[in-house]
Amino acid sequence: MAATEMEEAEEPAKKSKMPLIIGVVLALVLGGGAFFAIYSGMILGGGHEETGEEMAHDDGHGNAGGHGDGHGESKLLDVEFVELEKLIISLGPNAHSKHLQFRAQLEVPPEYRGDVERVTPRILDVLNSYLRAVDVAELERPTALITLRGQMLRRVQLVTGPERVRDLLVTEFVLN
Repeated sequence: MAATEMEEAEEPAKKSKMPLIIGVVLALVLGGGAFFAIYSGMILGGGHEETGEEMAHDDGHGNAGGHGDGHGESKLLDVEFVELEKLIISLGPNAHSKHLQFRAQLEVPPEYRGDVERVTPRILDVLNSYLRAVDVAELERPTALITLRGQMLRRVQLVTGPERVRDLLVTEFVLN
């Protein structure tokens, strides 16, 4: 009888895995629901978005349907572009390519277009200096344009002022 009591005492009590399974399923369901709610705009959603039909009736000045009531104003149309001259940067003897051809445009609010055009030589100098300082291996990476664009935009905004340039659009980036 003492042997049977020893065997029963040595068997560990098995814990149920049901709470773990329920927790994982609940986390997946709640995570999926949160993703859907945010993605569809139910939570943290923006304001009214124009449908394709409303945009088709836009007269090009932010007035939907050609009416001058001003309710169809679009921030997308309230922008101008300043084209920068093409930059050709020599890359040096160790590079696979010999030159980088770079061209960009600056997205600016209409009221600052003149200010930005006046400092264009300074902007070109900053971009030229930066691109010459970048390591050739960095330029040849497939994802280089993403990081370079951010760095160049930051430098341009330092030259022009924080609110004068919204974005830098790279229109040509050729290594040859």
